[in-house]
Amino acid sequence: MKIQTRIHSIESCGTVDGPGLRYVIFTQGCLLRCLYCHNPDTWAFGNGEGKEVSVEELMKDIKDYLPFLQASNGGVTVSGGEPLLHVDFLIELFTECKKLGIHTAIDSSGGCFTRKERFMKSLGRLMEVTDLVLLDLKQIDEVKHKHLTSVSNKHILDFAHYLEEQKMPVWVRHVLVPGLTDNEEDLRRLGEFIRSLSNVEKVEILPYHQLGVYKYEALGIDYPLKDVQTPEDEKVKWAYAILTNG
Repeated sequence: MKIQTRIHSIESCGTVDGPGLRYVIFTQGCLLRCLYCHNPDTWAFGNGEGKEVSVEELMKDIKDYLPFLQASNGGVTVSGGEPLLHVDFLIELFTECKKLGIHTAIDSSGGCFTRKERFMKSLGRLMEVTDLVLLDLKQIDEVKHKHLTSVSNKHILDFAHYLEEQKMPVWVRHVLVPGLTDNEEDLRRLGEFIRSLSNVEKVEILPYHQLGVYKYEALGIDYPLKDVQTPEDEKVKWAYAILTNG
C-alpha cells in the first residue's frame, strides 16, 4: 500500500453520500468549473494543494470507524473534486476495503471520462471493486452544460452509458439551480435519459445553496450566483416528479 494521492478533506460519519453511515474522502482536483460549486478549494490539483495521503494511512483511520459503518450498512465513499482523476489510488484503496467487506462508492461527475485504452483498462479494474456510483448529471442540454460547467456533457453522458454496460448500480444526482437547471423541457429530456438507463436505482434532487460562498471570498474568486436563492420544497418535488415519472 505504497501509492499516495492528494485529498482535500475527510468526513468520518457522512449520511448523504450513499447508503448508511459513510466515511467520505474528498479528493483534490477537478476539470469542471461549475458556477454553483461549493468546494472551489478542491479545483486545483498541483502546486501542493490538499494533503498527501497513502492508502495505508486511510485504511488505518477507516478501521477505527468500521463498527459504525457495518452497523448502519454503510461504507466508504470517495468524492471530490473528481475522484476518477485518482483512479489508480482508488483501485488500491477499494481493494483493501473489499478485503474487510466494506461497501464502496464513488461520487463522480464523469468529467474526466474517456474511452482511451489506458484509462479504460484502469477504470475496468476500479469497477470490479466498486459497489455504487453516485453520478452527478448537471444539465442535459450541451450548450447550457458548457455555460454551467465550462465543459461539454458528451463524455459525461457516455460515462453514464459505460456504467450501464458494466451493470454498475447508479444513483443519479441533479443539483436544482433556479434559472440554470430547472427548465421544464431540460428536466423532461434529462428524465427521459435517466429512465433509458437500466442500472439507475435512485434519483436525488439536491437543492442549490450558498453555503460555500465564504470559500470564494477567502480565495479571492468572484461568486457568480450571488442573487440566486435556494429553490422551495415544492419546486424540488416538482423537479423530482419530472425526472422520475415524466
